[in-house]
Amino acid sequence: MSWDDFAKHAKQSADWGASYHKTLRDRPVRAQTRPGDIAAQLADTPPETGTDLGAIMADFEEIVMPGITHWQHPRFFAYFSANAAPASVLAEFLTAIIAPQCMLWQTSPAATEMETRMMDWLRHGLGLPEVFRGVIQDSASSATLVAVLTMRERALAFRGNIEGLHGQPQLRIYCSDQVHTSIDRAIWVAGIGQDNLVKVRTTGDLRHMDPIDLEAAIAEDKQAGRIPAGIIAGTGATGMGACDDLEAVAAIAKKHDIYTHLDAAWAGSAMICPEFRTLWTGADQFDSIVFNPHKWLGAQFDCAAHFLRDPDLLRQTLAIRPEYLKTHGADDIIDYSEWSIPLGRRFRALKLWFLMRHYGMEGLRTRIRNHVRWSQALCERLRGEPEFEIVTEPILSLWTFKVAGASDEETQALVDAINTDGRIYLTQTLVDGQKVIRFTAGQFDCEARDFDTAFDAITDIARRA
Repeated sequence: MSWDDFAKHAKQSADWGASYHKTLRDRPVRAQTRPGDIAAQLADTPPETGTDLGAIMADFEEIVMPGITHWQHPRFFAYFSANAAPASVLAEFLTAIIAPQCMLWQTSPAATEMETRMMDWLRHGLGLPEVFRGVIQDSASSATLVAVLTMRERALAFRGNIEGLHGQPQLRIYCSDQVHTSIDRAIWVAGIGQDNLVKVRTTGDLRHMDPIDLEAAIAEDKQAGRIPAGIIAGTGATGMGACDDLEAVAAIAKKHDIYTHLDAAWAGSAMICPEFRTLWTGADQFDSIVFNPHKWLGAQFDCAAHFLRDPDLLRQTLAIRPEYLKTHGADDIIDYSEWSIPLGRRFRALKLWFLMRHYGMEGLRTRIRNHVRWSQALCERLRGEPEFEIVTEPILSLWTFKVAGASDEETQALVDAINTDGRIYLTQTLVDGQKVIRFTAGQFDCEARDFDTAFDAITDIARRA
């Protein structure tokens, strides 16, 4: 393909993209294909000769699009959103065109210096103190893994990477029973082991870690000769939005000299609104914090903002400096490849720059406030219907419900029927051992009318069941 042909097809793709987004409400939210439908239309072996791009685009429409679940659909109320605001899409398009590999300062100074400044912008928007420094990871899962590795190395006086874990003292990590499974996986990958992840029971409406139980678990481990290495707290956990008492956790961690990490992957975006920050009071006392601008702030996936009180602990854990990665003749520079697990790094800061400049922080705050208001209003409407029960109250734009008296099987059948209907997309979760329906809002372009559609879909299908 010549670059002239590229320009022609790029314009066509941009037109297709605009039309796609403008007509999303006409499509079912979740893919309606069956397992194997897409694979059956793909050749078993690669082609020997090239194909005209027009034919490939036609096949894209016919083969690929029926198997796409539309994460940018305004009525995507499942999981957490993975947004793609138009300004962010344009930035990603430019990034794809110039295709820099941003592992070191010298391999693209603009990427490194913009990343530093964009993380400062986000820190300012969240109201975090200046002591925090930031790095953009691919996802909160990676940031949590990095935090666990730092906990491990700090607790072992940085001997683990050198000597291995065999023969080292037994390390313990603490979290609530509401955390995302990415914490479990980080424990596995870090070599600490599932049995050493202590899940503390939760209590209260926000399902926070019980501080008494947390302190008791730490004391018991110390008595047994184990080393408490880290505490992972959460704000807005995935299941029903659980929020830990961060001030209590931070006080316990300080008392026992334990590294702390805060997973605010979803809810962290809402902290640009000062009125929501009561949900993470005490976050400024943590050693590291992560949230995903791609979940609710409008940045295109992938983009995780990882803040660190002392980046040197992270660099001691991860940095490797062979000669071919050294930048000579430049002092006081940052190589962000020393702050993350992959050596190779994408130019993720550009989309944050486009996003925050185009919409402004107040424009982004308005969107989040609307999502919270509309979601909570829907919760109240459903509460007024006699056949429904609100199981957990709204935490920001997330809450759970079920048909009163429904069994787990009946609840799952209702979720499946709603998703097959196609007007909206929801998921299920477990709360206190019972299956419930989970509703969360955060798609960048959703409007009040989409919540009216959600009410109609939920009530209509439940009453037909």
